[in-house]
Formats: sequence, C-alpha cells, structure tokens
Amino acid sequence: MGPLAVFGITSDGLNLAVNLVLLFLFVLYFALIWWTYSDARSRIEDPMIVACATAASLFPFVGTVVYLILRPPEYLEDVRERELEIAAAEARLAGADHHSCPYCSNEIEKAFLRCPNCMHRLKEPCTTCGKPLDPRWRICPYCEAEVGAQPRPARQRRTRQRQPTAAEAATQASGEQPPRRASQRPAGEAGPVREAAPQP
Repeated sequence: MGPLAVFGITSDGLNLAVNLVLLFLFVLYFALIWWTYSDARSRIEDPMIVACATAASLFPFVGTVVYLILRPPEYLEDVRERELEIAAAEARLAGADHHSCPYCSNEIEKAFLRCPNCMHRLKEPCTTCGKPLDPRWRICPYCEAEVGAQPRPARQRRTRQRQPTAAEAATQASGEQPPRRASQRPAGEAGPVREAAPQP
C-alpha cells in the first residue's frame, strides 16, 4: 500500500514517483542539517552558537534559510588571513624609512633634518659632515666626529708655483727684466709688427 492509497490512488508508477520524491526530500533535509553544521563551524568560533544554528536547521528548510540570512559573511580562515596581512603591512610600515612628524603628523623620511610641511627641526646635522644625527648619539657614525665638537678646519688648497726656466733664472740673477710671453703681456701692449711678405 503506497502513500497515495489514502487518496484512493492505487497506481504503482505514481506511488513509486511519490516515494522517490519523499526520499529525496528526506535526504535533502539531512544534507541541509549537515551543511548548516559544517558551514557554521567554518564561520563561527563559539561552539554554543554553532549548536544553536544546527538546532535551527532542524526545522525543515526554514531553519536553514534563517541561518543563511544571519550567518557571518566571512570564513574564520579568511578573517585570520586578513589579520595576518594587516599585521605584516604594519610591520613593513614600521620598518620602512617613513615616519611621521611629531609636530604635524606629516609623513617624513628618516634622514630629514626638518619637516617640509611645518618646518620644525627634527634632527641636528653633524657639524663636520652634515648628516642627520640621532639625539642619543655621542659621536657621528659617518665621520666619527664627537657630537657638539667644533668642526674641523677646512683644508687649504695648495697652489703650484711655476719653476723658472734656466734662461729666466739667469736674467733674474743679472737684474734684467725677463722677456714677456704673449700670454703675459698686459692688455693694450702690442707685440712686434711683422711685415707681410710681398705676393708674386
């Protein structure tokens, strides 16, 4: 006797079709309960809320629809991965050469002596090499000068003296004026005039 015998239908083919539909709905019902449980575990950390979501799915089909509306939008794995990415990005920013000005919070680089936005002095330059110094340093790590010491005097450039030739030395010894070169003649003084050779 099939489920349709109550209605007076005794067709074996129709009873088989109804039995298959009922079996499908029964399997679908238990599959939705299992899916709700596994999805809730992957989205919710609290085991009590997971149990409540699974219990709600025991109401045929309606409980699963309610769970679909109320479930968190992200998987726990995605949340953890995003938190790791944020932590890694913060670590990269902390290790980068970019900092913020303590006066105006403008982004500055580690080597800046002044903030380009508010013009406050951030670091003192080394008196010898001019590189920025950390206030805690006692010597400059670049030129080994002591912080606060007087700058080293600038080196004098040596100029080469031209050595006189033997002829110039002989004329200087005799007291005569040495002949001037063309490059040594004062402006306006003309050299000897050469006559042009006649043209044939």
